[in-house]
Amino acid sequence: MTMMQCTYRDHLITAEVMEYPGTPTPWAGGCRITDSAGNVTRRMPLPLEHAFMDELGKAQRLSIAHGKWLVDQHLDHGRQLFQHAA
Repeated sequence: MTMMQCTYRDHLITAEVMEYPGTPTPWAGGCRITDSAGNVTRRMPLPLEHAFMDELGKAQRLSIAHGKWLVDQHLDHGRQLFQHAA
């Protein structure tokens, strides 16, 4: 399986798609985001109503798009992406 990545607004977004063989929609979309300081998110799944797809490429592209949206929410609206130790 090929890994899809992109750099967006100084963040590395990596599609992290999981396979569930034997189902009509075996690809579950999700992503991980790494910032320039090396902080990495947990796997951020797509919203449930859009999470499962029938094609790997589609799942990867939507996972990257979701990651870009999350970066925008983080930078423009203060959404917390990274877990910090207390």
